[in-house]
Amino acid sequence: MKITISGSLGNIGKPLTTKLIASGHEVTVITSNTDRVEAIEALGAKAAVGSVSDLSFLKSAFTAADSVFAMTPPNLGGSNIIANTTAAGQALVTAISEAGVKRVVMLSSIGADLPTGTGPIAGLYNIEKIYEGLENVSLTFLRAGFFYTNLYNDVPMIKGAGIIGSNYGATTVIPFVHPVDIANAVAEELQKTLSGKNIRYIVSDVKTPGDVAKTLGLAIDKPQLPWIEFTDEQALGGMKEAGLPIEMAELYAEMGSGLRSGKIQEHFLSNQFPVDGKIKLEDFAKEFAAQF
Repeated sequence: MKITISGSLGNIGKPLTTKLIASGHEVTVITSNTDRVEAIEALGAKAAVGSVSDLSFLKSAFTAADSVFAMTPPNLGGSNIIANTTAAGQALVTAISEAGVKRVVMLSSIGADLPTGTGPIAGLYNIEKIYEGLENVSLTFLRAGFFYTNLYNDVPMIKGAGIIGSNYGATTVIPFVHPVDIANAVAEELQKTLSGKNIRYIVSDVKTPGDVAKTLGLAIDKPQLPWIEFTDEQALGGMKEAGLPIEMAELYAEMGSGLRSGKIQEHFLSNQFPVDGKIKLEDFAKEFAAQF
């Protein structure tokens, strides 16, 4: 099978490429970085160098592909983030349609069922709606949980202040996911024969921030590491001080508020979708400690 994937060789793309190549597929990896070409080819894949916002490039990369993994890059600029993300998603959809691709897996997120109040996830809601307009395409929206790897952003806080936290509380129930579990789910979906539009959630573990603080704390020899709930204003101010562009900081603060209210994770939790990822919080804690 000829498969084209976006996302270069990131936390999802590299294990996904490795798995697909091992299964005997012909894989093309889209990357915007020429420095990645050698690494892509070393895995046995072909590299397609260009921008996911470039329609003609995407159409060329998708031509003759039996299946496509479409991942819209996050944080497209420090302003107009939702609009830029949505536009990149539109370019992917148009290229998929014009290239005649028949099987697509789109990386989405918990909370993508909601149009507003979810921070950057709102862009994925818009993109899902665009993908729904595709005709004669077998489509899976792969809605991922909160990435474990986002917790690496808290290392400076842990080292500098001896705490970990955000603008949601220690008892908030959050579906987490490991990028490798996402890669495995994408590989499974790309090779399935399905029809119509489908939704699959990929979640590795369901835990609270209190669980996160305890588990990571034990792994890094800080067993008393506390989870601190900040106000929205405190969270926003902290992100601005850390150098995040104002619009991006506001979106992340809004996402934290959405997690605090429970609405972002409500559809997943209330419908009892399976937790079928293999890498649990305790497993990730070992990776976290090694990087800490």
